[in-house]
Order: sequence, then structure tokens, then C-alpha cells
Amino acid sequence: MWTFFFQRRYFHSSVCLLKKLKGKTAAEQRWLLRQLKDPYVKASHAQNFRCRSAFKLLEIDDKFKLLQPGYSVVDCGAAPGAWSQVAVQRVNSAGTGPDLPRGTVIGVDLLHIPPLDGAHFLSNHDVTDLATHGKLLELLPDGQAHVILSDMAPNASGFREMDHEKLIAMCLSLIDLAEKVLQPQGSLLCKYWDGKLAHKLQERLSSVFGSVRTVKPDASRKDSAERYFLARMYREPVK
Repeated sequence: MWTFFFQRRYFHSSVCLLKKLKGKTAAEQRWLLRQLKDPYVKASHAQNFRCRSAFKLLEIDDKFKLLQPGYSVVDCGAAPGAWSQVAVQRVNSAGTGPDLPRGTVIGVDLLHIPPLDGAHFLSNHDVTDLATHGKLLELLPDGQAHVILSDMAPNASGFREMDHEKLIAMCLSLIDLAEKVLQPQGSLLCKYWDGKLAHKLQERLSSVFGSVRTVKPDASRKDSAERYFLARMYREPVK
């Protein structure tokens, strides 16, 4: 029954996608067709994730055990909420595992994030804003997070280097956030686009984390410059 439901749901989504091809530019048609063929898009429908990016975090967490029951997590650039869905499952913030510690998931985004059981969302909030930092400190147990996640990215301008620089700047702002809310030995996972400033971000992360590595999960498209820095063992910077 469930297999039939998911097949029917994906068939319906595919029909809707094909209808959207009408009147689109060639580039838009290529993107929509790629969505139709993407196995992670199919899997996200089947498993009720809000978008395919959930599988990037699932893969990283399966390998590195970043999220544990009882952990507190801040999800930056959370909309539409797929990474928060994974975090809710892994840290047990919805309490579905009655014998496990119950964690906390707080998502932040400039956009609206649809509600999710087990998560507290700060929609229409800027993660770099001091007022947002204050709200996070109020919502986090003891004002501290075990993990900061970031899949956020700037709106694409069409100029690769400019977009790369903007995303690096966004990632650097997360180090300021870590200084406010990340507990000692905590972890930060952030997306970046490979380019000339990636080493600057890596050096900055290495100055406050004991371990920094580059990760490219299989769910990231092979032709994409998308990478992730996984930084662990946070230590507060010397004043």
C-alpha cells in the first residue's frame, strides 16, 4: 500500500513538473528535466522530506555521527526545512524515542519556514543580526548548541566569483555566531562553493576548531562546486 502511495505521489509530481515545461526557457527546461530524473528528488518525495538536500545531511551524519539524541542544533538558512527534518529525527527533539534524551532544533532563515513538529523556527530572521543571536540564547538549553548547521547560500547573481565571495562571507559570519552559542567541543557544518577564498575560510575555521575537513556527499551533484566544511572540537578564541 505504501509503495503504491509513493509511486502515485511521484507520478503526480512528475506530471506537474512536465506541465511546468510549457513556456519555459531552454535553461529552465533543462533544470526541470534534471529534477525529474534526479533519484534524490524521487527519494525525497518517497520519504516525505521537504527537498533533496536532506540526503546530504543524512549521508554526512551517517559517516561522522554529528547529531546525537539530546543534542541542541541551530540550523542556519533552514528554509524549506529539510535539514531541520533530519536534525529532529537524529536528536529526538520531537520525543518520538521515549527512552532517548530529547534534543532541541532551532531553524533560522530570512524566508518563511513552514512549521515542523520538534523544531522551533525563527522565520524572517537574519542569522547575522545580534537580535537573532539574543533569541537563540533564550531558546537554547543553557544558551548553548552542540551543533551549528548551515546549508544557506546567497541568491545567485549569475557571476560565479561574486556568489562565491558572498557565500564565504556568510560562512565567516557563522564563526561569530559560534562564539555566542556554540559550546566547547561543539561542531559546525557549513556549505561553501569552491573558489579562491575557500582557503581563507578553512584557515579561519582552523583557528577556532581542532579539526576541519572538506566533505562532498554523493547527494551533491558531481558538476557542482558545492562543498562542506565539517569543523569539530570548537575552542573559544583567545581574547
